[in-house]
Amino acid sequence: KLPTMKMLLLLILLSAALLASAAPPTCYSRVLSLSKEITESFKELQTSKTVDSCVEALPRLYLDIHNYCVLAKLRDFVAYPGCDRVVEVNELKEKARSLYTILISYCRRDLVFLTDDCNALEIPISSPIEHS
Repeated sequence: KLPTMKMLLLLILLSAALLASAAPPTCYSRVLSLSKEITESFKELQTSKTVDSCVEALPRLYLDIHNYCVLAKLRDFVAYPGCDRVVEVNELKEKARSLYTILISYCRRDLVFLTDDCNALEIPISSPIEHS
């Protein structure tokens, strides 16, 4: 009887450990990963040789979710009238729209904006993580 109890206890502990490591993403982690994905996609779009010339006129899309101005940046990008014929731009606009919706609807109480420096979103400062 004792080995069965030990086995059951071990199974319960193992299950709890697996569930703890498979926690659902938080609003913050989802917003952070989506903003990085959008920023990287925009960089790739800007450097692509096969892209339409209208892409050069798009508003810059460097995103920092800790900056309150990111909301205006996303609105401006989504509302930009050019490049509707470029599939990659439309996909990027859809991701930006999703991020904006998440920021203002689902996560608005979970996020803290540390700055409202709109100029900081115009010239991205590379972080030490990007260099490694």
